[in-house]
Amino acid sequence: MRPNVEGVELPPPSTGPQLARAVLDAAKARREANRPRRRTSGSGDGESGADGGQPRRRLRGYSGPGPDPRDPQLFGDVLARLMKARGWQQPAAEATVFGAWERVVGPDIAKHSRPVKLENGELTVEAESTAWATQLRLLAASLLRRIAAEVGHNVVRKLHIHGPAAPSWSRGPRRVRGRGPRDTYG
Repeated sequence: MRPNVEGVELPPPSTGPQLARAVLDAAKARREANRPRRRTSGSGDGESGADGGQPRRRLRGYSGPGPDPRDPQLFGDVLARLMKARGWQQPAAEATVFGAWERVVGPDIAKHSRPVKLENGELTVEAESTAWATQLRLLAASLLRRIAAEVGHNVVRKLHIHGPAAPSWSRGPRRVRGRGPRDTYG
């Protein structure tokens, strides 16, 4: 040992593997000193702490009999919980109107009409012909009930039914100014 300025003897300087071992031992000692002590219950059941208040974390592995969050879940149930947690019920119901139009209104009506847009609870439907548009206007109350039964209430509150749109003559490569064809739709 060599004397220090204050008269305290210091260990000889370490080099190489001895220095690495000393640093590793010091780090292990610090980690052990800072590690929280585990409490064990007096009953030995392993379910609650020594104070009986906070339950201890369950160990990994076999979950035992009965339902457990670690058990496999049905995909539909997981998806329903996710949609509810994120508040996606309304957008999903609105998408069902478009995605399952044939199931919602029936195959005969779906063959002759299609939903165009849904905005603020008002669904715009385009019919194949003016005759079908008139028929759908007469069936509007029935259609609203069927839509509400399939996708939920207050998703669609009002229907706007339009006939087919006539072609526009105002644009195109060969455009002639004027009123357009007069005897075509007479």
